[in-house]
Amino acid sequence: MMELRCWGGDWGLPSVHPESLVVLAYARFAGAPLKVNPVDYTWASSKGIVPILISELNVITHPAKILTFFRKQKYNADYVLSAKEGSDTLAYIALLEEKLLPALLHTFWVETENYSIVTRPWYASRTPFPLNYYLPGKLSQEAVNRILVTKGQPPLCSLNEVEAQIYRDAKECLNLLSNQLGTSQFFFGNLPTSLDAYVFGFVAPLYKVHLPKVHLKEHLKQLSNLCQFCDNIIGSYFMQNNADISIVVQEAIDANLQKLTQLVNKESNLIEKMDDNLWRSPQNRPKKRTTLKPSATTEYGNSSHNLTT
Repeated sequence: MMELRCWGGDWGLPSVHPESLVVLAYARFAGAPLKVNPVDYTWASSKGIVPILISELNVITHPAKILTFFRKQKYNADYVLSAKEGSDTLAYIALLEEKLLPALLHTFWVETENYSIVTRPWYASRTPFPLNYYLPGKLSQEAVNRILVTKGQPPLCSLNEVEAQIYRDAKECLNLLSNQLGTSQFFFGNLPTSLDAYVFGFVAPLYKVHLPKVHLKEHLKQLSNLCQFCDNIIGSYFMQNNADISIVVQEAIDANLQKLTQLVNKESNLIEKMDDNLWRSPQNRPKKRTTLKPSATTEYGNSSHNLTT
């Protein structure tokens, strides 16, 4: 069976990580058997990033490559698409990554209140000490870099200048998706495809996660068909397994906590042994003090001298 390593879920989602959610959704659509292994820090995977798919000797990263691997294994959710629908799918996925993803990264990882109240505590609580003080900041900086690489071209050079533009682009993207979906259950016909997986992966976290700053979320709520689209996928493909995924996540957290406790105890015992050996070494043995006792003659002589004086 194939193993998928990804960030765990919350707020009714099987994963809060958009790219992990894309892979999970497509696997459900295509019927791919997966053993989901939620990780609590990214370098728990061999290449240091998530999502990562492991199948025998194959190690695949990045959603597009993982979905291609699924198709090669005969798990293809796109077999119903025509040539035109296939090209439209590629165009919409490119649109999502160019227009919506930067705003999604900014909403969760850059916007101060959302990051400090929701994103950072969530990821830190699922990362063992002392990495919980380091990893959220690392992921936040990576999000900033990714935004600036895609959007920080002249004349928009600073993050503040980029911010207004990325939210305009995101709203435009959501409007286009809503118009394309219309009253249909899925984007192309009655069966979900890779485009549905990408839209769900990028839109569902924005829709479901409880954030203090909800500027883009408020716009999304006005597009009721996209919200209903996310609810339908959760109810049809993930509702039965949410409890199982939560148990797996908790077991992973408990296992890592147990490993950390064992490591701390081992180091503590080692320090005690080193301390004990240090005190037993000949160089550190306390030397006996020699007390000098004055002779009777000297003592009395000194006394008589003092009296005479």
